[in-house]
Amino acid sequence: MAQRMGLRLATQSSKLPSMKDASPSYLKHHFLIAMPHMADPRFAQTVTYLIDHNAHGAMGLVINKPSGLNLADVLEQLRPDEEPPVLCQSLPIFNGGPVQTDRGFVLHPSGPQYQATLELGELGLSTSQDVLFAIADGSGPDKYLMSLGYAGWGAGQLEAELVDNAWLTCPADASILFDLPFDQRLNAAAARLGVNLSLLSSQAGHA
Repeated sequence: MAQRMGLRLATQSSKLPSMKDASPSYLKHHFLIAMPHMADPRFAQTVTYLIDHNAHGAMGLVINKPSGLNLADVLEQLRPDEEPPVLCQSLPIFNGGPVQTDRGFVLHPSGPQYQATLELGELGLSTSQDVLFAIADGSGPDKYLMSLGYAGWGAGQLEAELVDNAWLTCPADASILFDLPFDQRLNAAAARLGVNLSLLSSQAGHA
């Protein structure tokens, strides 16, 4: 499976998907929590961290869907002449979303700077290979979430989905991002709103 992944990470001159003219409004730095009736199987039972959201659209990373790959699988492609540290076999790579699934993203607390790092206030998003090498070598950020692909919405698309009650939203919580096991993140995010997803009917919001 790793051989078919076709992993592609950004170089120093590469740019992130364009999210120009960012506005402090909208839902940047929020979680999108899929409602139980979410029809799109790519987002069913997911929680997504919104990296940006503005008049031009939105970009986020799904944070609770492991891809089945780990950092060792990725390093075997990026550094084929070096044996990945054993620890890398236990560091999961997540499915960040259905867009550019061959592209790597590492979300981590702000501070460390790599060849391609976008500052997001309290967080940073790095897309260059050096962050993966640093994590493998033990010199990377203390906390991180590694993913392939991202979730993207065009202008007005996410707003329409919100009106259609496809998502719950709440401010993002770094402890949910980095400290909780992936299978607890969805319910923990909903709990921030006082919501128990298991108690919501499949017709919630469409009465």
